[in-house]
Amino acid sequence: MAQMKRYYGQGRIWTVLTLTILVGSGCSIKTMAINSLADTLAESASVYASDEDPELVRSALPFSLKTLETLLETSPENAGLLLSACSGFTQYANAFLQTDADLIELENYEAAVELRDRALKMYVRGRDYCLRCLELEHPGVTERLMFEPEKSLMSATVGDVPVLYWLGASWGLAISLGLDRPELAVDLPAVRALMFRALRLDEDYSRGAIHEALIVLEGMPETMGGSPKRAREHFERAVKLSGGDHAGPYVTFASTVSVATRNRAEFQDLLEKAIKIDPNKEKSVRLLNLITQKRARHLLKSIDELFFNMPGQEEISR
Repeated sequence: MAQMKRYYGQGRIWTVLTLTILVGSGCSIKTMAINSLADTLAESASVYASDEDPELVRSALPFSLKTLETLLETSPENAGLLLSACSGFTQYANAFLQTDADLIELENYEAAVELRDRALKMYVRGRDYCLRCLELEHPGVTERLMFEPEKSLMSATVGDVPVLYWLGASWGLAISLGLDRPELAVDLPAVRALMFRALRLDEDYSRGAIHEALIVLEGMPETMGGSPKRAREHFERAVKLSGGDHAGPYVTFASTVSVATRNRAEFQDLLEKAIKIDPNKEKSVRLLNLITQKRARHLLKSIDELFFNMPGQEEISR
């Protein structure tokens, strides 16, 4: 018993000494706790990504997102929290809100409009968190992006690629839902600059994620800077870098370029390839594959509506 008391007393002494050192050095225990929790939340992203139940993740994500925002109230310049909030809101809006809108549009147009409006607001929310994150290392970059997009990012390094990618993704998705809003559409050059800078710094990021995002940008009308040829090049590169295990590039190319060029046979072929991918083969993207494959099945069911022949218009077939 005496020995136990001695150890207990020594433990209390070490605890007091540790706290004294922390306080004396000006280190905030609260800040340390927040930083530790931020790291944990960032690491939890892989747990969500590998889940096999999209509905479970759909229910869990809102709480995680609000937790991030609560922590940011206390630690507004925590880069990890800002990036997690940016990517979290962007992924939630895209995987659930926008996807749901696409799935129900024919049956309930008004509900689809409401979902897209919510998705747009979350994309903008995510964009703003990423802008704050980028500002930490590059003060004044937000304003420079508006006037000199490419020059404003010359100082960005490989370490900035995650925030460049998620900023471009959230911003680009917001623009795609708000093409009728000049205040958003005018920012397209900034999105292009972000994605191309990220591509130059780390082409392999997240196994081709940047190339997949560029499929969307290049799949836009030529009047907006798009190019079907360049979109196809990014598609082929995205498939190669992902090892063919990601359904995303197939569905993204089919729903943008194949539809725009009226290539029904290619559209069907790509979606069937996406559906055949085994979501359990690459567990790091299992959730995303499951959600993307659900969208692919819906697109296949809607093929007649998407490729309805207008008078004098023929579909491309192989």
